[in-house]
Amino acid sequence: MLLFICSRFVATYLMKYVNPARLLAAFAIGGMLCTLGVILFQNRLGMYCLVAVSGCMSLMFPTIYGIALKGLGDDAKFGAAGLIMAILGGSVLPPFQAAIIDQGTVLGGFPATNASFILPFICFVVVCAYGFRMSRVK
Repeated sequence: MLLFICSRFVATYLMKYVNPARLLAAFAIGGMLCTLGVILFQNRLGMYCLVAVSGCMSLMFPTIYGIALKGLGDDAKFGAAGLIMAILGGSVLPPFQAAIIDQGTVLGGFPATNASFILPFICFVVVCAYGFRMSRVK
């Protein structure tokens, strides 16, 4: 939690100098790398990578929210409601991750717990693509 809070302050400071959408993409790349560490390392380093994922996520929701609502004017209320409903992914994806974990051992002999982090990895890829795409939009 301390890492999450510190990362939020650092990210907020960096937004003075870096385009928020590019910073979002950079944090998503960091999240992807940390998630790969969780998948590949079956020791203490994997656990550190898992903790570091929270630092990468600290910037994501408020930045996505701000970028998505920019320029909506009177329609911002409807846009905000849609974004709040998009949080549904937080309740839909954990059962899928649990289903992967229930498999025991998966491809390549990886423990299913580690391999289940492919789902958050895919989510970080989507956030990264969104960040890069929005950094090009004027």
